[in-house]
Amino acid sequence: MVRKRTSQYAISRRHKRQVLTIGLVCLLMLGILDHRFGGPVRIAISHWGPDWGDYRKYHGKTFHVVHVVDGDTFDIDIPDGKYPTTRVRLLGVDTPEKATEKTEAMVFGPEATQYTTDQILNHNVTVLIDTVGDVRGKYGRLLAYVVLSDGGILNECIIRHGYGYADMRFSHSHYERYLQIQEQAFSRKMGLWGEVSQEQLPRWFQREKPDFLK
Repeated sequence: MVRKRTSQYAISRRHKRQVLTIGLVCLLMLGILDHRFGGPVRIAISHWGPDWGDYRKYHGKTFHVVHVVDGDTFDIDIPDGKYPTTRVRLLGVDTPEKATEKTEAMVFGPEATQYTTDQILNHNVTVLIDTVGDVRGKYGRLLAYVVLSDGGILNECIIRHGYGYADMRFSHSHYERYLQIQEQAFSRKMGLWGEVSQEQLPRWFQREKPDFLK
C-alpha cells in the first residue's frame, strides 16, 4: 500500500512538472511574439491570414511620399502588387473632397488637400497598421496611421486643426480619442468648423451626427 501511494505521488509530481514546462514554453513564445511585433500582443486573428503580409511589409516602416491625392489619401514609394507605389488611406479621418470633373469641392476640400501636401509630400513618413478592423479598404487602399518626421500623427493633426472629420463609420483603436479631438476643434472653430453649415457636412456625418451637434 505504501509503495502504491508513493508511485501515485511520483506520477502526480511528474504531471505537474510537465504542465509547468508547457506553461514556461508558452510564456517564452509569447515573449518572443511580443518582441517581434513591437509591443503588447494584440495581433488580430486576421493578421495571421492574408493581412499578415501587409502588416509585416508596412507596419512600423518608413517610406517616402511621392504623391498626394487629397487630404486623406496619398502614395508611398513601395510597390503594391502590379502597382509601382502603394496607396494609403488615413485611418479614422475623412477630409472634405476636392473638386473633380463631375463634382464641386466641398467646404475646406482644397485647404485639406493643401495641408496634407505641405505635411508629407516629398517627405518620409512612418506607417502604423491598426490591429482593429481591416488592413485594406474597399478600394484596396492600405488603411494606416501616419507618423510625421516631428513625431506627430497626421490623422490626429488633420482633425485637431479642422481639416477633416473623425470618421465614425468604422471602428479603430483611437475611435473615442478622435471624437474628443474633433469636439475640441469644433468648440474652437478650427478650420472647417468656422465655415461649414450642417447642410454642407458630408452625408455620412449628417447620418451619424455626433453629440456636440445635437
